Order: sequence, then C-alpha cells, then structure tokens
Amino acid sequence: MTYILAHDLGTSGNKATLFSDGGELIASCTVSYSTNYFNRVWAEQDPHDWWNAVCQSTQQLISKSKIDPSQIGVVSLSGQMMGVTCIDRQGNPLRPSIIYCDQRSEKEASDILSRISMPDAYKIIGHRVAAVYPLAKLLWVKNNEPEIFKKTFKTICAKDYINFRLTGVIATDYSDASGTNAFDLIKKNWSQTMLNAAGIDEEFFPDVFPSTHILGEITSEAAKLTGLKSGTAVCCGGGDGTCATVGVGSVRPGAAYHYLGSSGWIGLTTEQPILDAKMRTMTWAHCVPEYYHPSGSVQTAGAAYNWLKEQICEAESIEAKKRNENVYQLMNELLLQSPAGANGLIFLPYLLGERSPRWNPNARGAFIGLTLTSRRCDMIRSVMEGITFNFAIIVDIFREHIPIDAMTVIGGGAKGRVWLQLMADIFCTKIQRPNFIEEATSIGAAIVGGVGTKIFKNFNVIEQFLKTEETILPNPENEKIYKKIRPLFDKAYYSLEELFDDLRNI
Repeated sequence: MTYILAHDLGTSGNKATLFSDGGELIASCTVSYSTNYFNRVWAEQDPHDWWNAVCQSTQQLISKSKIDPSQIGVVSLSGQMMGVTCIDRQGNPLRPSIIYCDQRSEKEASDILSRISMPDAYKIIGHRVAAVYPLAKLLWVKNNEPEIFKKTFKTICAKDYINFRLTGVIATDYSDASGTNAFDLIKKNWSQTMLNAAGIDEEFFPDVFPSTHILGEITSEAAKLTGLKSGTAVCCGGGDGTCATVGVGSVRPGAAYHYLGSSGWIGLTTEQPILDAKMRTMTWAHCVPEYYHPSGSVQTAGAAYNWLKEQICEAESIEAKKRNENVYQLMNELLLQSPAGANGLIFLPYLLGERSPRWNPNARGAFIGLTLTSRRCDMIRSVMEGITFNFAIIVDIFREHIPIDAMTVIGGGAKGRVWLQLMADIFCTKIQRPNFIEEATSIGAAIVGGVGTKIFKNFNVIEQFLKTEETILPNPENEKIYKKIRPLFDKAYYSLEELFDDLRNI
C-alpha cells in the first residue's frame, strides 16, 4: 500500500495527515504555533515555527500510524496564502512573515493604484489591489525596512518555505502566485504591468509551476529532522483555499462550498474567472490546472465568534469547564432562546478590517440596536447572524453568474448544526455537511500530490474520500424574516462607513 502525507500549514498550527491510496484517513497530528498581533492591523509569524511544527507533526504521525516511511509515496502541502516571507539566497528568513490578515501596507497599495487603475489591475490579476496582498506588503518592506529588502533574494508563501526546507528548491504554484497581486491570471506568469506599478523587480518572485508539479525530493537533512525517507517525492502543492476547493469536491464547474474557520470564504469552480463589476470578489488559479477558483474571503468569521466567547460569554466558559462540555454548545443553546433577527439587534463582524465584500481596512465591528431589553442570547445570535449576512452578500454576487442551490460547508464552524441552519435560512439554499469537515484542505493537498505522482488518475478520485452526511433545508419562516433584515445589515454598514474612517487614528 502507498500512503500520501499531506501538511496543512494553517493560521494556528500545522496538521499532518496520512491518507492511503484508497482514500482512507489513517491518522493525523497537529502542532500549534503562535501569531503576533500588534499595532491593531499587524500580524506576523515566525517561519521557524512552521518548520518545527512540520518536523514534530511528521515524527508524531509516523510514530502514531506505525508505518514504514518508505511507504509514503509523496509529501504534499497546502498553506496559508497571501503572506510575505523574505528569504536570503540560502533560504534563511530575514524577518517574521507578514501573514495574510496583516493590513499595514495600505499606503503602499495606494501608491500602486496611483500608477494603475483598480479596474485595469483587476482584469489582470482577478483581485483588487489591496494591503492584504504580498505585492503591497513587499513594497512596505522596501519602504520601511530597506536593509531587509536589500538582503531579500525571494519572497515566498508559507508552504513554499516548507517545500524549500524539504527539498532545497525555491518555487511556488499557480494558486499561491495568483494571490500575490503580481500574477497574470490568464497568462499564468508574473505580470510586468503590476510589477512596474509597484516598482518591484520580477527577480524577487520565485519560479511558478502547476500545483501538481513534483518539485523535488526529501533531502538527507530534512529526512533526519522529519523521520521521512530521503528521496521521497515532494509535490508543489497549493494555497489552503484552493486545496480546500479540491478537498470539498469542487473539482468541476458549478460546485459551491463555504469554508468557515477563523477567517472564511465562499468558493466555487469555474472554467473562466468571475470578474465582478464592483470588484467585490476575487478569482484564483485552481489546483485543477484547467479551472479557476472564484471566491469571496472575509477577515473574521469564526474569529469573531471566538471574540464573543472570550469577551462576553465568560459565564458560559466557566460553566462549560464545570460540566466538561464545549463552551460553543452552551452558547448555541443560549442563542436558540433568541428569535430569528435577534430582537432587532444587528452585528457588524468587521473586527480586523474587511476583505470582500467591503474591501475596507478601516471597517470596525459594531452592535446596532441595543436596548435595555437586549439579552446576552440576542447578542450571541446577532453575532452569528452578522457573520452569515456578510457571507450571504458574496453568495448573491456569485448567483449573478451561476445558480447556487446547494452548498457544502467545511471548517470548524461546520461542527454545530445551529450555524448550519442559519446558513440555510440566510443563504436560501440547502446546506450539506460532508463526512470530513476539518480535513478538506488536507484531503485536497493529498489528492494534488496523488495526481502529481500518478497515484491517482485524476481529480475525480475525491469521490473515494467524501460523502454527504447531513443535508439541512431552509426554514421558510426564518427565510422571510432574514430577507427583511438583510437590507438593514447593509444599511448599518454604509451608515457607519465614514465614521470608521474617522476612528482610524483614535
């Protein structure tokens, strides 16, 4: 039997997962690492922490599964996207990685847009020019840390750094490249137009390959540190969003899904990019070479609900510890004491600025409609509704291009049926929960590696991995209520938009 080792290099840790060539999940191990959030919109991680997590999780996985490392046919990675990891010629990180949610480079994004219009850029890259993307972040390094920039050989994404540590090869794939603001989505090469607008030379970016490209082999040094066998194939892999697209079964045009984790997105597979007239969504290169992956990504999804738990639901946290229960289950029970619409309370979930659909780094979170009769159960429900209203805007954008009558939900947020029902009611579509809700990214990376090494014939092999375990239909009464409230959610945001700008320096 041949095994596939997939690494999912996420925001909070690395998950190593072992799959058989028959689609069976053998074992998984996770090693966490920290994120340094500071200056309100800055966020950094240490690349050495990623590598240590990969080494530790690999060793633990081999020990846990009791397999012979020589049976592993390929190692394939997915990783958090849109980060800037500056490395020297030896591949050493020169500073902490500026990760995807960091928005310090707003001025640099504006500088780029002084040389190219937003619509012209959007047509090339399939994304807005914005502070969250690596092109503006690298320009920030050039402007603010010139000594670091001078020493920089390449800027790479998270999974690319691990691939380098495993193989000694510096490269990236189409999916991660398409999230840099510097990549021509149609031509699939670095865009000289975008690079000129930023004043950045192409030499700072690595070679680009399809996700299924076999990048190299495990070096002897990497073998000693990970427990893998020297010479094992390493696949280029893909960004976490595009790997999840494969892992949730969206490998053919039209299939829609929702990832709900700390951040989240609505995604689907298409034959051509979706270019929204208002540029609210983005399109990535797919891990399936001939397709594209349009999506709309938000900054704080589950993270906003976690904020609620930490700051407002302390009593539930204490009670959950006493009962040895999950605090989110207690919060969901309390939520159900509030009716659809949360008794007129609206929550704006913009706790770290916002990507789509607002594209406003100055956006803030807010409760609107609080009265003396408002209860904690209303606040809990309004937070969950507000997050879901925000995603619904993205769903409606894509419905202008293709029908969406079903959506598969994955990620930690898919564990609770309460939230799934809210999605069905607010999205007005049936919601499907698959057998794997937190392994989709790993499954996708495994399939990419399996196709790359010919272990799998094609991407349709996903059918061996996935099945729908539950389908949730909309509640007609709640649908009616939410259709009335959704315009108020938009109105609340636009009413405060100018105030958010005023609060920027306070």
